[in-house]
Amino acid sequence: MQITEITSQIGGELAQVDALIERRLHSGLPLVMELGGHVTGGGKRLRPALVLLSALAGGGVRRGHLELAAGIEFIHAATLLHDDVVDDSPLRRGRRTARDIWGNAASVLVGDFLYSRAFQMICEIGHAGLPAALSRATNVIAEGEVRQLVNLRRADTGEDEYLRVIGCKTAALFEVACRGGAMVAGAGGEALECAAGYGLNTGLAFQLVDDLLDYTGAGTGKTRGQDLREGKPTLPFIHALAHCGPRDARALRAAFGGDDDGGLDTALAVFNAAGSLDYTRARARHYAARARQCLAPLAASPGKAALEALAGFVVEREH
Repeated sequence: MQITEITSQIGGELAQVDALIERRLHSGLPLVMELGGHVTGGGKRLRPALVLLSALAGGGVRRGHLELAAGIEFIHAATLLHDDVVDDSPLRRGRRTARDIWGNAASVLVGDFLYSRAFQMICEIGHAGLPAALSRATNVIAEGEVRQLVNLRRADTGEDEYLRVIGCKTAALFEVACRGGAMVAGAGGEALECAAGYGLNTGLAFQLVDDLLDYTGAGTGKTRGQDLREGKPTLPFIHALAHCGPRDARALRAAFGGDDDGGLDTALAVFNAAGSLDYTRARARHYAARARQCLAPLAASPGKAALEALAGFVVEREH
């Protein structure tokens, strides 16, 4: 099932979110609108969809959900701008990055604009709990990015530390998208925690598959093996290093953080021999199953069914 099929029941609302994103990007500075439009244009709109589907499962979509969904997308876009500066990335999903077109300074500053505009929009919704929830989430995301930086080129990073990193830098925004969607819909207590737990586990599954596709993806627009070249210890590498022999371990360490395409071929051979790619997909399926379990206490509804399908899409996607 494709993402458009899963989100068909909120297609009209997602179109409104797109229009709202374009409108709230407005600034007296053309650079803000050009660069901001570049980073927010296109994409799956997965995080806004999580806001809206959580709203459907928790009581229904309201006007505030559109503002929240657009604000969440602005936060996501800001993290991408900052990530590409930190990583010195020329491409993202096959397109030139903003930092490659406009430079690092403009990317950082427009990222700051997007963060501040997101919080402006969230405060305007008028829900007392939202600013605190989003503030906590963005703080956790920033901590995750610092954790990833600290672990850069550390081949001895373990699986537990890796899961802490992706739990912060990726899953925290999924979690608050779902929590916020349910919150604005009027859900509370167990229903609110069900939505949050679903978001957290779906976010973990999503990042695990993203890191898997870094090595296996075809048609993703990404340069295969970029994580290996940059020295980012993701689960395929971590698992293989822990489950291969000394000779293969030396070869993996030599390839880690190097620009040699032969190093990628060597790494893929070791990953396949150790079952590391299959292991990574299995771990993603584990978290997707946990996400669906979190939804079990919720009453049956089209929103709940779509969230269950979305957890499956996140794991089985090939791009």
